[in-house]
Amino acid sequence: MTFEQIPDFPIDRIAIKLKPAAERMVKKGHPWVFEASIQSQNKEGKAGDLAIIFDQKKNKFLACGLYDPNSPIRIKLLQFHQSAQINEAWFLDKITTAFKKRKPLLETETNSYRFIYGENDGLPGFIADVYNHVLVVKIYSEIWFPQLKKILPHLIQQSACTSCVLRLSRLVQKNANALNLKDGQVLLGTLEKENILFKEHGVQFMANVIKGHKTGFFLDHRYNRNHLGGLAKDKTVLDVFSYAGGFSVHALVGGAKEVTSVDISAQALVLAEENAALNTYEGKHKTIANDAFVVLEDLIKKRKQFDLVIIDPPSFAKQSKEVDKAKTQYQRLANLGARLVASNGILFLASCSSRVTADAFFEINETTFEKMGSSFQLIKKTFHDIDHPIGFSEGAYLKAGYYQRLK
Repeated sequence: MTFEQIPDFPIDRIAIKLKPAAERMVKKGHPWVFEASIQSQNKEGKAGDLAIIFDQKKNKFLACGLYDPNSPIRIKLLQFHQSAQINEAWFLDKITTAFKKRKPLLETETNSYRFIYGENDGLPGFIADVYNHVLVVKIYSEIWFPQLKKILPHLIQQSACTSCVLRLSRLVQKNANALNLKDGQVLLGTLEKENILFKEHGVQFMANVIKGHKTGFFLDHRYNRNHLGGLAKDKTVLDVFSYAGGFSVHALVGGAKEVTSVDISAQALVLAEENAALNTYEGKHKTIANDAFVVLEDLIKKRKQFDLVIIDPPSFAKQSKEVDKAKTQYQRLANLGARLVASNGILFLASCSSRVTADAFFEINETTFEKMGSSFQLIKKTFHDIDHPIGFSEGAYLKAGYYQRLK
C-alpha cells in the first residue's frame, strides 16, 4: 500500500455546545472534551467528523476538533478561539512548527526523535517517531484515518525519511482490518529488516519498528541516558528496569567499569546485550532476569553497592485508583536504591506516571531518605527532552532526580 491507496473517508460537521465548566476549560486551551461535558449536538457523529464548538452566550466559534464516538474523550480539539480550515495547509503548519523544535537534536549525533507528540504538538492521539530513515506513526484513535493522506507526505518530506510504518493501538486495531490497515504495516518504501539501526548522542541502538513496544524504543529518556553515560567512567553501575539497555549501553560507552542490567524480561535483556554489542566498550556487562524488587532485596542482603544506581520503572498508575499504590512503590524503590549506593555515589530515580505529580514524586524521595536517616543531596532534576514538549498539564509525565550520597 502507498499513501494514495489509503481509503478516503467522508467527513461531516457537527455543531456542539458544552456545559459551562467544560466551556471554561476549552477557553483555557485544554484539548479534551469528555462525553459528559457535551450539553447538545445537532447530529450523531462518526470517528473523524469535525466537531465545531460554539460558546453558550454569543453562539460564536469557540474551538473545533475531531469527534471520537469510541472514547470517553469525545472530542480531541485542534483549533481554538479563531476559526480555521482544518486542511492540508493547517496540518503542514503544525508539522513545520514541530520539526523546528526538534532541529537542535539533529546537531548532536542523533537521528532518532519524537517528531509529533500528540496533544502537545496540537495533534491529539497522534504520535510520530523517527528512527534514522524510518518514520513510525502510531495512532491511538480512529479519528486520524481520514487525515492520514494529508499528514503523512509532509512528515516524510520534513524528516527526509524513506520509509513509513503504521502502528496502531489495540483499540484501533479492532476496526482497522476492515479498512485494509493493520499494525506494523509498511505504508511507504521497503524494510529489509524489522530492526532499524539508529543513534542518540553517538551511541548506537536498534528499534524493532514493526513489533516493538510503542514505536520500537523509549526515546523520552535520551537526555538522562546521555548525562548518566557522562558520569559513568570507571564506575560500577546498576540499571534497574533496564528493558533494552538504554541507560546500560550509554554507561558502557561512557567508560563504566561494570554494568548490571536488571529486568523481569529475559527477552528484553537479550535486546540490551545486542544493543551493547553495536558499540565499542571495555567494561563488563552483566544481566539479571528477575523481578526488580526481588533483585534489589537480594543485592542488599549480599551487601552489594554501586557508584551509580539507576531506577526507571514503568508507569505504576495507569488509572486514578492506582495512585496510592504507585506512591508506595516509589517509596520502596527509593528505600531499596538508597541502600545500594556507595559513598559519594549517585542514585537516579525516575517516574513516568503522569498521575503522580513531580512535586509528589520528589517529596516521596526526600521523605524516604529522611526516614532512613540517609544523607542524600538532590543535585539535579530533569523533565522532558525537547522532542517531548509539554502543551497541557496531563502531557507532563516524566520527572527524574539525581541524588548524591554524602555519607
